[in-house]
Amino acid sequence: MKTGIIQDDLFLEHDTGPYHPERKERLLSIGEGINSYSHSSQLLGLSARPATEQELRLIHTPRHIEKMRLTSGRPYTQLDPDTVTSARSYEAALLAAGSVLVLIDSLFSGQIQNGFAFVRPPGHHAEPGKAMGFCLFNNVAIGAAYALEKHKLERVMIIDFDVHHGNGTQEAFYMRRDVLYVSTHQFPLYPGTGDFPEVGAGPGKGYTVNLPLAAGTEDHTYNLVYESIIGLICEAYKPQLMLVSAGFDAYTEDPLAGMNVTPEGFAGISQTLHSLAQNNCGGKVIFVLEGGYHLTGLQLCVLRVLDEITHHGIPRQEWRPRPSFQAVLEKSKAQFHPFWKF
Repeated sequence: MKTGIIQDDLFLEHDTGPYHPERKERLLSIGEGINSYSHSSQLLGLSARPATEQELRLIHTPRHIEKMRLTSGRPYTQLDPDTVTSARSYEAALLAAGSVLVLIDSLFSGQIQNGFAFVRPPGHHAEPGKAMGFCLFNNVAIGAAYALEKHKLERVMIIDFDVHHGNGTQEAFYMRRDVLYVSTHQFPLYPGTGDFPEVGAGPGKGYTVNLPLAAGTEDHTYNLVYESIIGLICEAYKPQLMLVSAGFDAYTEDPLAGMNVTPEGFAGISQTLHSLAQNNCGGKVIFVLEGGYHLTGLQLCVLRVLDEITHHGIPRQEWRPRPSFQAVLEKSKAQFHPFWKF
């Protein structure tokens, strides 16, 4: 059983312009790392396919899909101050969403043990009716809805460790309990959502878990949050599939944020997620690329994640409690005690 990966040159055709941080060089850097990866025999390259309109409609409104379609063939469209498209961006966005679906199907057919989709444009800021934050379609949200429908699941857990809060993913499932959305992110930071009291509504109350972290948060606090808070929530929820919005902009030198997570820190996070998936959903976990804008750091962190999910990772470390972790733990206990016990 291998780790399925998806790469495609079409993702490089999404042209955001010469000074945009979400640029094709991100995937080129990751590709260079994979080409020389010492455990490449454990990786299985899979072919992507575009998502269909019916699959997009699991999350997005027909009006939004049509608006994105109308950008096709146009050299440049400015959707918001941060989000632009080029002639082939719509095609790339369809393929990005479809890549997640390919990995899900391959996972449930037994072809792969887990997977990583190296896609762009990213997705977690895309709301059901709006593109924003570099994102056109919400790749992970579409994947979760597809898994529920196609594979008849009852519980999917989305974990988002991008440094920015995934407002689009949160909105898509805010009133549902068949998808548990958990996010760690720098707060306050773009897009301004993701504070502790945002816990879901109606039947979904308690199934949105936001863990906002202060600028400067480092490896120890991040990993204890995943081990001591997210781990217990996962064990209580018992998902049948774990999808990970894997953004690497919490890396210590990333230009768009102010966190201090190292490649070793990301290795620890992914080690915990891999272990949780093995213990709760038969190892069914798929990572999907979101942010990460320091090219060297992005490559290093991705390779450390691949080490963990191909069983070549580091020995489990003992992370030491810091005051920042104690603060998050106490706030989490106060906010989530009606829903989760830890």
